[in-house]
Parts: sequence; C-alpha cells; structure tokens
Amino acid sequence: MAACVDFGGKLSYISPPLFLSRVAHQDDNIAEILRDLGLLTRGQIEAARASADEEGLLAELVKQGVVSEEDIVRALASQNSMEFVDLGDTHVEKSVIDLIEADDARRYHALPLAVRDGVLVVALDDPMAMQRMDDLTFKLKREIEFVCSTPEAIRKLIIKHYGSADDASSELLKTMSSGPSFGGDEDDADEEGDEGDAPIIKLVSMLLLEAHTNRASDIHIEPLESKLRVRFRIDGVLQEMQSPPRRLHGAIISRLKIMSRSMSIAEKRLPQDGRIQIRVGDKGIDLRVSTIPTVRGESVVMRILDKTSLMLGLPDLGFLSDDQAKFEQCINLPDGIILVTGPTGSGKTTTLYGSLNYMNKPDRKLITVEDPVEYQMNGINQVPVNTSIGMTFPAALRSILRQAPNIIMIGEIRDHETASIAVNASLTGHLVLSTLHTNDAPSAIARLVDIGVKPFLVSSSVRAVVAQRLVRRLCPKCKIPSELTEYEMHALQIDAAQIGEAHVMRPHGCEACRGKGYKGRMGIFEMFIVDDEVRHMINNNESTIALRQRARELGMRTLREDGVRKVLAGMTTAEEVISTTMSDLD
Repeated sequence: MAACVDFGGKLSYISPPLFLSRVAHQDDNIAEILRDLGLLTRGQIEAARASADEEGLLAELVKQGVVSEEDIVRALASQNSMEFVDLGDTHVEKSVIDLIEADDARRYHALPLAVRDGVLVVALDDPMAMQRMDDLTFKLKREIEFVCSTPEAIRKLIIKHYGSADDASSELLKTMSSGPSFGGDEDDADEEGDEGDAPIIKLVSMLLLEAHTNRASDIHIEPLESKLRVRFRIDGVLQEMQSPPRRLHGAIISRLKIMSRSMSIAEKRLPQDGRIQIRVGDKGIDLRVSTIPTVRGESVVMRILDKTSLMLGLPDLGFLSDDQAKFEQCINLPDGIILVTGPTGSGKTTTLYGSLNYMNKPDRKLITVEDPVEYQMNGINQVPVNTSIGMTFPAALRSILRQAPNIIMIGEIRDHETASIAVNASLTGHLVLSTLHTNDAPSAIARLVDIGVKPFLVSSSVRAVVAQRLVRRLCPKCKIPSELTEYEMHALQIDAAQIGEAHVMRPHGCEACRGKGYKGRMGIFEMFIVDDEVRHMINNNESTIALRQRARELGMRTLREDGVRKVLAGMTTAEEVISTTMSDLD
C-alpha cells in the first residue's frame, strides 16, 4: 500500500516491504544457499538464529552485517538461473517505461528496462516471485525476460520514472467522498473535511480505501518489535500488506479512535470498541473497531461491514437450487426455530441477514436482537444489546414479544434463559432465527439440551438446522479446466462415474482477482430437517450419532458432499473443500 506520510515536512513515498520480509518463510533454505556459496559459515548462521526476533534469520544476518540484501538477491538469482543487474547508472527510454503502467510498477515492484528482439526485459526485486512473473506476463500479454536487482535500486528508479506515489494516492483519494461520515450533523462533517490534508489523515484514509478495494473483511494493525505490521483478511486468508513506519503507530491508532468518536485516545491500558462510518463513492461502509493493549502497544482489528452484502440473494450465498428450495420452505413457515450453526467466521450472520432480506416484506414485522448490530437494514427493527445498562438478550426478548413481531432474529443463543424465551416465542406463533456454535447440524439438538432446554420443547420448536462453512470461490474470469488427483478423489470419495460429466476447474490468476485465482467466498451447507420421526428420537434422548444417521436417511448431504457438488460444478476447488471439512468423517 503506497501512502503519504510526513517526512521532514513533505510528502514522501513509503518504500515497498523489505525483500527479507517476503522470503522470511524460506530463511533456513536461503541461509543454506548462502553457506554453499561461501558467503556464510555454520557458526554465523547459528549465532544469528540465537538472537533473531520475529523478523527472521535473514533479517538478523543483515542487521549484524554478515551479509547484505544484495548478497541474498545475487545468490537467489544464481540459484534460479536469473541474471542480476546493477541498476546504478541505468537509463530507461520513456517508450519502454510506458509499457508498464505506474500502478502495476508499484504493485509488482517491477521496472521495465529494455526491449530486446521483441522481448520485454523487466527487473524484479525477488528472484523467487513466480506469481508476480505469471501475473505480469498474463497482464501484458507478451514475452518477458525477467532479471533481478536490489529492492532499493528498483524503488528509486520507479520513483524517478513514474514519480512518487503521492500523485497516485491523491487520485485514489478523489474517489472517496468529502471525507469520513460519522453519522453526525453537517457541521461535524465539514469540520472533519477541513483536516483532510493532514498526512496522517491521508494515510489512514488510504489504508481504509486499499482494504475496500482489495475486498478485505478485516484490517489488522499489529505493533511488532521493529515494525508495524498491516494485514488484510481477503477471502478468509490473512495477507501482509505494505506497512507504514513503526514510529507512526501511535498516530494511526489515535486517528482511528478519533474517527470512531466513542473511544478515548488517552486510554491505552484497556481494550476498547468503537464504530466508524465512511463512504467510498456512493457506498456506505461500516467498520467495527476493536483495540487491545499488547506488550508493544495497542493492536487494532477493524471488521469491514459492506452494506451491499445485505442485498445478497440465497443463490449468492452458495445455495444450489434444491437446497435453496428447502431453505426457502423453512423460512416461510409461520412459526418454529431455524438455527444456523458453525464456528466463528463461517458466515452465519451473512446467511441470517440474507434470509431477513428475503423475508423483509410490508406484511411482516421483523425484529432482531443483536450484540452488536452489525448491519443496519431498512424495514427491520434492530435492537442492540447493552449489558452495561441491563439490556441483555433475555431482557430485550421479553420486551420485543410485546411488539407483536412475525419474525424474530436472535444474534446467538448463548444461555438457558435466551434459549427458553426463543422456544416459548416459537411455540406462541413466531418464527425465530438464530445461531449456535456447533460443528454440524444434528449436534445443535444436543447443544440445546445441554443448555437446559427440555427435549420435548426442543422437538416441538426446532424446524430445521443448517450447518455451514465458507470456501473460496474460483474467479469466473480466469479459472481453467483441471483434473482431480488420486488423493483428492479418495479424500472426497468421488468415483469415476461422477467425474464423467464434471467441470473441474483450478485457479489461474488475473487482474480481476489480483492474481489469486479466487474471488469472493460462498457457503457449503448441511441441512437437517426435523420430521416426526426425528422429533420422536429427540423426545427419547437418542444420541447425536443416531440423529445424524436418520438425517442421512432423509437425504441430508454432509458439508463435504455439498462441497463436492461445487467442486464438480467448477465453483471451487477440492483443496478448499478438503481443508474446510477436515472434521467431516462421512
């Protein structure tokens, strides 16, 4: 992430992350290469390993002056049969510079040098950056010869030929509206806009904009011993981004607290929570901010809540047509409890909101009780829990039943009192939607009984349980045909007959998905419908295993089996389904 910060009174470019940080996971292998080339001894390696911090072995060797970054790049270039180029006095023609756009040069840390016999020569700062090489080749659609040089030399020439990143930052900032909107009055917004030229404000705005552009769901800002680490969670996977200098940590945290307007910048010893509302273009974005003190300063996590995700239809969530029909039938019932289960981060809340969006019609009154209210929806009465003043889940539920709702959503059933009120509400003519933390759908029955709900009440109230997980969705623009390996077929229990009409695909990477091959996520589901025989089994306190066997007889597909259907349809990959459903033994 390029950003603007204050260095001696002027705006300057933040250099890309050190090459060392990108290859830290291969420290040991690279150290052995350097030793084989005679640049290191075994003793030097062990001494550096003993004193290395979280930045890694190579960073410690450079810090001690045993080797330089150039030594490491040269060694890896030799190992990968790539030419190393000293860029000290290099002059590049403008016609060559124009072959790669400024944004791509900064993103890939790539510098075009020349065209030889129709082949474009491009310098990279990492001889092992195969993904970047593939991305550039695909993007430019021409033959490229890659050479390498030091990160610092490439950085200087990018600034020389493309200018500092300040210009790019300013252009990006123009896509944002007149500044963060906090839901206050207009005078407050105008006052906030007056500050917009301060470098730290631009930096934080750029951070939020970059996260939104990359479709991140979370932003993590973590102070380490010698650097400030910024990571985005994109499609469920944490990815380290380019980070501002460590010394700006305090200023960034203070700026975020000021934007939330509910957090104290003076309090650094206790955890705090807040909320930030901004606009990017015409889109409203909510950020749920959480800080916690660590030994090296306050760590911040911001959950990005994009209101446009509320408009997702059930197919967008990942339901295939037959499961969607079953689910729609369940949420159209006049009463009963519909439960969505799964671990934290499995998309339960998104499924509930998608269901509410589907049911939000003028002839129905919907009320939710949430801790906190993550998305604000038109046409729905949303009640936030506030335990500090006694507004707990049970207290809120007792009150909203007097509001005569048709449909009630409870953020989570956590205790006996909440569960009892939910059951009573369902038995008195209300449809109740809620979540539980269980690994599969049939286990939700045992969980309710463990909480203290009598089995006969569980059997009378629960209509269906949906367990779910999230898998990454293949980018529709660049996915390419593939075949399953023997291991994948065995792990997913796929036979040759299923392969016959399958459309198995694998990730490739393009500009639309930023070279990852995946774009967005979708659910895989396990739907447990409670019929009369299952009710009888619940009343008899039969085991979860017996309930699961009955559910399978009724046609319930396991999470893994639903995932297999989506693998064979070319929607996701076998690797995603296997890693997400490791506990699925069926």
